[in-house]
Amino acid sequence: MPGAIRTLGELGLQQFAPYLMNRIMGRYNQTLRDRLNEEGLTTPKMRALAVLSVMDGLKINELSVYAVTEQSTLSRVLDAMEAEKLIRRQAAPDDNRVRNIFITERGRATFNALWPTMLASSEAMFVGIDDEERERFTATLQKILRNIRKHEI
Repeated sequence: MPGAIRTLGELGLQQFAPYLMNRIMGRYNQTLRDRLNEEGLTTPKMRALAVLSVMDGLKINELSVYAVTEQSTLSRVLDAMEAEKLIRRQAAPDDNRVRNIFITERGRATFNALWPTMLASSEAMFVGIDDEERERFTATLQKILRNIRKHEI
């Protein structure tokens, strides 16, 4: 019937993109978990360090979006990271009430120790996929993100 809503059973899990994305990221995170434990990190800490290693000095609401972590959770994580000297917070130049978050040398060293495992895990996902297909896939993911995002970042 035209316009009829297909059920998940009719579509199939293997054809439902959100299911596939969840499985992929679940497997990726599980692969990293042992290495994270060795570094004394959690997934939210790893995500924060990864983002800050590329875009330092973010406000918590910005870091929350990029690190895909609820702001309330991230706030607690940042408290622990600051105590561990992985990050530092500094008053924003234009507003003393706002804190910008910076990665420390210790935080950068911790992230750099983890990066080879993250990269190897990512590369393992693309075995047998040529560069052109990988570029198209990444471009498609970027379009999907633009379609669903709630923030401009």
